[in-house]
Amino acid sequence: MEKMSGLEVFMHVAQTRSFIATGRAKGISSSAVSKSISRLEERLGVRLFQRSTRSVRLTSEGEVFLERCHRIFGEIQAAEDELSAMTQKPRGRLRIGLPLADGLMLPMISSFMARYSDIELDLDFSDRLTDVIDEGMDVVIRGGDLTDSRLISRKLGSFRLCIVGSEVYFRHHGIPERPDELATHACLHYRFPSTGKIALWPFKQNVAASGGQIVPSTMICNSLEALLFMVKEGRGIACLPDYSVKDALDAGELRTVLDNYVTHLTNFHILWPSVRQMTPKVRVFVDHMTGMFDRFMVGKRSNDF
Repeated sequence: MEKMSGLEVFMHVAQTRSFIATGRAKGISSSAVSKSISRLEERLGVRLFQRSTRSVRLTSEGEVFLERCHRIFGEIQAAEDELSAMTQKPRGRLRIGLPLADGLMLPMISSFMARYSDIELDLDFSDRLTDVIDEGMDVVIRGGDLTDSRLISRKLGSFRLCIVGSEVYFRHHGIPERPDELATHACLHYRFPSTGKIALWPFKQNVAASGGQIVPSTMICNSLEALLFMVKEGRGIACLPDYSVKDALDAGELRTVLDNYVTHLTNFHILWPSVRQMTPKVRVFVDHMTGMFDRFMVGKRSNDF
C-alpha cells in the first residue's frame, strides 16, 4: 500500500509540476511529498525529476516510468470496473473532472452523493483541457466543443455570457449603450487560472472590427465568485456566465447591458472514454447529470432574462 501511495504522489507531481500543489491535493506537506519522491527514486535507483527553485520537471527516466504508472493504474481501474459491472450495483471510486462553475455543479453533485452513497467521488475542478484517458478520469464535464475520438460525449445544456452591472453602479456612472462607451467605465475581467489569459468580452465581429473590443481594465482576477461579488458591490461591470448571475438578475441586484452587441453561446458536454466498458457508476452519473441539467441549466430558461 505504501508503494502504491508513493506512485500516486509521483503521478500527481508529474501532472502538477509542483510539490506544493500535490501536497495540498493529498492533504500532506510539501516536504512529505519531497520525501516520498526521494524514497521512490532511491528504491528505483534513478532520478525521476529535475528540481530547481523555480520548476519541477520529469527526467527521461521519469517520463518512461510515468507511462508505465498510467498503465498500472489503468489496469487497476479496469479490474475494479469489471467487478462493479458484474455486481451491477454502482459502487467504487469515480474520478470526475468539472469546470470552474461551482455554483452550478455543486447542487447537482450533492444530490448525486445523497442518491449513490456507495460511490466515492474524486472531484477535480479546473478550466484546463484535461486528457481524460491519460489522467485516469472516469468522466469529465467541460464547456465548449472537445474533439477526441477516444471519448464519447453527450450534450448537457447551453449557457451564454452576458455583461452585467449593479443598479447602484449604473445610477452613479450611467448605462453604456454602445461598446465604445465602456472606455469611461470600470470594467472587471476574468483570467483563466490554467493559462493566465484574460477572457475577451464576446462582442459581435462588426463591433470588434470597429474598435469596440478594446475594454479598459479596472480589476483582473481568476475567480468568478470574486467578480460577481465586486459587481454586486457596485465596483464595476463584468462579463459573466448567465448561470452565475441568474439569481442576482431575478432579485433585481444586477441588470444586463449591451445585449444587442453580445453573441456567445457555449455548450456543456459530459465525456467519458470509449475504450472502457461503461460501468454502472459512470452510467448513473451521466444519467443523473443529464437529468439535473434539464432542471438547473440556465440555458434552458435564459429567455427569462
